[in-house]
Amino acid sequence: MKGYIHIYTGDGKGKTTAALGLALRAVGAGFKVFFAQFMKGTRCSEHASLLCLSGSITIRQYGDVSFIKAAPSKEEMESAKKGLKEAEDAMLSGQYQVVVLDEANVAIKYHLFSAEDLLDFIRLKPENIELVITGRDADPRIIDAADLVTEMREVKHYYKNGVMARNGIEK
Repeated sequence: MKGYIHIYTGDGKGKTTAALGLALRAVGAGFKVFFAQFMKGTRCSEHASLLCLSGSITIRQYGDVSFIKAAPSKEEMESAKKGLKEAEDAMLSGQYQVVVLDEANVAIKYHLFSAEDLLDFIRLKPENIELVITGRDADPRIIDAADLVTEMREVKHYYKNGVMARNGIEK
């Protein structure tokens, strides 16, 4: 089976959720999934669900967002680069049919790794691997390299009325 490159980007809610939905569908078809999360260092409700699928989905987290109001630390940058390398190793291992790089677009925006680093990753993608890259502000070169690009557009969001992320819904 030929694998394609998906980009889920935009300022609207649902990019990670779409990637999780694809991962769940893939597991249902007997595939194995490597799910790398950048800039997400805390466990959320989806992690509890994914534990039920251990053996089918491997999820790893690389860093957090503590630096957003300042420059990322050397440790944050090293964590992100380590994550990209581990995801590359997983992609090339032959163990997984689907690889997700959650928030990789945002990692580029905050200079945790470069667009060229991600393009190098994409160039290494074996023909049979389905690759999903999420996050706002996708670099135009990453979009050009993709086969499918979906932009989530915020029309209205209750966050703007003071509703914080809710357990089981947004986190």
